[in-house]
Amino acid sequence: MTSAQEHYWQGVWIDDAEAERRLGRLDDFARDALAEPAAPLIVLAACDRLAATLADPAAPLTERLSDVMRQDSVQDDEAARTLREVAAALGREALETKLMRELGSIDPGRLARFDLRREKYEAWLPLGLLMHVAPGNAPAAGALSVVEGLLAGNLNIVKTSGTGRFTHGLLAALAELDPTGWIAKHVVVLSFPSSRTAWLGKLCAAADGVAAWGGEEAIAALTALVRPGCRLVDWGPKLSFAYLTSDTWSSSEALHGVAADICRLDQQACSSPQVVYLDTDDEHEVFAFAERFAEVLAECVAKLRPAETDLLESAEITNTVVVARLEEHLGLTRVHAADDGSWHVLADVRSALRASPLHRTVWVKPLPREGLGAVLRPMRRYLQTVGIGADRPDTAVLAGAVLAAGAQRVTVPGGMLSSYDGEPHDGVYALQRYSRRVDAQLDDRFATDACLDDLVGARQLSPPQVAVTPKTEFERLQDNVNSAEVFFRSGGSSGAPKLSAFTWDDYHEHMRFGAEGVLAAGFDPRRDRAMNLFFGGQLYGGFLSFYSVLEELRAVQFPMAAQDDHAMVARAIVEHGVDTLFGMPNYLLRVFTEGAEELRRHRGVRKIFYGGEHFPERQQAWLRREFGVEVIRSAAYGSVDAGPLGYQCGHSPARVHHLFSGLHTLEILDMEEDRPASAGEAGRLVFTAHTRRGQRLDRYEIGDLGRWIDGECPCGRRIPRFELLGRFGDIFRSGSHFLNYRRFTAVAEEALGHRGALQIVLDEEADGERLTVRLEAVGATTDVDAAQVFLKEYPQLADAVLRDGLVKLSVERAEPDAFERTTASGKLLAVLDRRERNLS
Repeated sequence: MTSAQEHYWQGVWIDDAEAERRLGRLDDFARDALAEPAAPLIVLAACDRLAATLADPAAPLTERLSDVMRQDSVQDDEAARTLREVAAALGREALETKLMRELGSIDPGRLARFDLRREKYEAWLPLGLLMHVAPGNAPAAGALSVVEGLLAGNLNIVKTSGTGRFTHGLLAALAELDPTGWIAKHVVVLSFPSSRTAWLGKLCAAADGVAAWGGEEAIAALTALVRPGCRLVDWGPKLSFAYLTSDTWSSSEALHGVAADICRLDQQACSSPQVVYLDTDDEHEVFAFAERFAEVLAECVAKLRPAETDLLESAEITNTVVVARLEEHLGLTRVHAADDGSWHVLADVRSALRASPLHRTVWVKPLPREGLGAVLRPMRRYLQTVGIGADRPDTAVLAGAVLAAGAQRVTVPGGMLSSYDGEPHDGVYALQRYSRRVDAQLDDRFATDACLDDLVGARQLSPPQVAVTPKTEFERLQDNVNSAEVFFRSGGSSGAPKLSAFTWDDYHEHMRFGAEGVLAAGFDPRRDRAMNLFFGGQLYGGFLSFYSVLEELRAVQFPMAAQDDHAMVARAIVEHGVDTLFGMPNYLLRVFTEGAEELRRHRGVRKIFYGGEHFPERQQAWLRREFGVEVIRSAAYGSVDAGPLGYQCGHSPARVHHLFSGLHTLEILDMEEDRPASAGEAGRLVFTAHTRRGQRLDRYEIGDLGRWIDGECPCGRRIPRFELLGRFGDIFRSGSHFLNYRRFTAVAEEALGHRGALQIVLDEEADGERLTVRLEAVGATTDVDAAQVFLKEYPQLADAVLRDGLVKLSVERAEPDAFERTTASGKLLAVLDRRERNLS
């Protein structure tokens, strides 16, 4: 950027002449930018990268922005503090908290049901072209306002003034950290004085919203320029004060806190105290306090290098102080001031709230608590922050009184300029002011559609540039679980049990998507009566997760959980008129087997939604034929470590799922190399979570195999689909051959008519290996040689057993209780490897 190129326009630096030309085409630029949907996840990722850079004082960008602030007379310590605060504000956790508190979601632009029982959809969409008139007294305010505008999806044009280029530099750096180019396309920074009314007029005429800081005259001037219907977001002016009771006005901590609040930003912030009120009507106490406080303020200012005031600011301070000195002769005031004019404490026995001329000039006034409402009433619309110094009971009483009188914030002395993630600003949420709440009211054609955006398409985020983490090294993704609040334990069916870390926001977000998936699969929360039969306890998430899913759906639920007394469960199903079951296939089959007589007679179970295991087609056919079950679908494809990953719609064949694209990015990688699998070919499923807070989940190899499904789904959703093809753990090595558990189940179902559980047991004997196929006795065919059938139908197995003679094959039938399962989830262990050395 040259000195003449002082404006930043959608990723390029331009001069006045080019800016003039582009201002004439603002509507065209707005139309193009707003054609792209909001992308809060892109903004979050770029802001987090920028925050990491700014947190390093030695980073070139940090040093460059510090130099820019010095040009605008910001002191070094204040510049350093500003950059630290900007880094904190732009951190991912802070912005996610802001989005959740202000707009209720990390992706608030999803046109989704607010009540999953009704076809009513709502979303937060951008205002459009949002103009920001940045303040000259707070370097970061304009840039942070633009970040809020970006989160809301607006095209943001910020007007700055002054000699520095802090806003330009910060936002240009942010855009450079977005490889998609979305941020650059939605940011314009123009530097010009407000006296250039032609430019100001063009901006205001095109704006759908204007966010402005400034005095009443400046706000009034902008109001006159904006077109009808344009939303004016007025961030000023505001007035703040400290309020001290007799318990604290002699406290060194409280006095030093108030003095620090006055000195920060040269008293330029809206939350800077301009008055110190004392809870008294005794003028002697007011004058005595002012004398003590003057010493504390002098001590605080001595540690600074105050910025010089300009001519008008000096004149205003001088005028105020001169009048106060004159009123000393009337007994109304008492003036304490530094010899060099760097601070002033003006004691005044009159309680009326009035602004100070700033630059470390503060009024001290009496105001008994009984008079708070009457004294503050005339300035109600200007009140912002009150720093209360009092004991605990008085703090509660006074906080209620000043908030009722019109104040927006209450803090303690020393914290008036502090903030927290997601805090309202001037009594409102900025993101809501920068957005529109929209809705769509539709009919029963959309009975299974939780989000209308799914019918349009999904934005696919690129995975991070990191190595793939295999399932066996899951702990590598848990380098920082300090934010985690909820822990679940995997069932251990695919390896050693482990804990997965989530925040409560993670959990509730996952349960919301899980509920949307169940709705898509055909569950009707308005009519269906569901019994939750998943396993629970021992940190296992199955039962609890579907309890929460059904709670999200506000459905009728009987939270039975998996019980050992299967007949009792069957009786409860009949007794309570349950027509929908949630559970694991093997457990549900045992309920139907042991409660067969009652459930056949009842024939009331219409729907089954399962998870955790494959549900063989023959077993499904048996349930439809014998018990009248109409719908059998996956409740969700997911795992304890990654959460919900995919869902089935009414048109999904077995094993085919839509991706939860709002939660994850999916890659299907080659079996041997970390590159995309060939079209239509099987590969390893690798997931990256968009918003996992409890722990990282970047390029995590879930342990499953799958392939992409081309073409559009008949359901109308334009969300990527994939087919599950088994697990890595389904493939094991025996007798130098790789065998697949799924092939054994397919042969058992298709050639033997088997509809029970199947388990592979691998043992090592003195003369070789033994592979035992354990078949559940219930429903097993007994009049054929099962071993011969397996050898005939599975050539690779025959090679290992007959040709090479390295493996002995046996088939045994066992009662259901003989099958080994995981302790926590009750999930069947597909392959038991009891060999001394691991050959799988």
